Amino acid sequence: MLEPLTSLNFRDLSGLPAAGGRVRPGTLYRSEGPRNFSAEQLAELRSLNIRAIIDLRSSQERAEAPHEWHNDHCHWLGLDVEADLRVFGFEGRERLSKGPEPEIAIETMRETYRFIPRSLLNHWRAIAETLLDERVPALVNCTAGKDRTGVAVALLLELAGVSREVILLDYLASSIFGDNMFRAGTIEPGFMGSYGFLPSPGQIDALVGVRPDYLEAAWDEVDQVHGGSVRYFEQAGLDAKVQAALRTILVE
Repeated sequence: MLEPLTSLNFRDLSGLPAAGGRVRPGTLYRSEGPRNFSAEQLAELRSLNIRAIIDLRSSQERAEAPHEWHNDHCHWLGLDVEADLRVFGFEGRERLSKGPEPEIAIETMRETYRFIPRSLLNHWRAIAETLLDERVPALVNCTAGKDRTGVAVALLLELAGVSREVILLDYLASSIFGDNMFRAGTIEPGFMGSYGFLPSPGQIDALVGVRPDYLEAAWDEVDQVHGGSVRYFEQAGLDAKVQAALRTILVE
């Protein structure tokens, strides 16, 4: 039986309630990386006429699983957001190897999420220019589609006026990525390939899963260090006029 794109960590964000309306149809998709896409799912992806790929993976991740499905009319951004345990946080990975307690992994993930807004900061101008050039629909992805993508999409949706409660519900839907890993039996080879060792079962759950306190750690960073999302985007070089223009693109 053919499986649709939505059997992966892929979804259309249109229709989410936003300030003054809803997220505009045909504007924004979020996804895991292309490694797990079947030929049929790639064909379905091509049919969406994606005009921009906002790829938050490192250069090594992109080389290992490139986007080869899009045509020449699709603008591809490789942004090197290296705030992920696959490419960032050797100290954190070493910490995981010192004991089986799940809390070690949970706190490591919280620290990673706190770092993601900072790692995204210098990329928002390129993202804004792409969206304001009306290169939509746009697809935002990393490797799992839950951590770097989760924070980037959360910040974009908050800029659009979507409440944090709604954003959190969307974020938690990315639990499908870990569920698929368990079903496919790719947990052990995946961790051995990325980390060089197999964490404890409780740590694996924490690492492949999604938790409200992970995203809340990113929001705390934005609020406490940057003074909230509006000032965060200002510090990224997006003034009030640009933020308003992005809302026009994202919200109907």
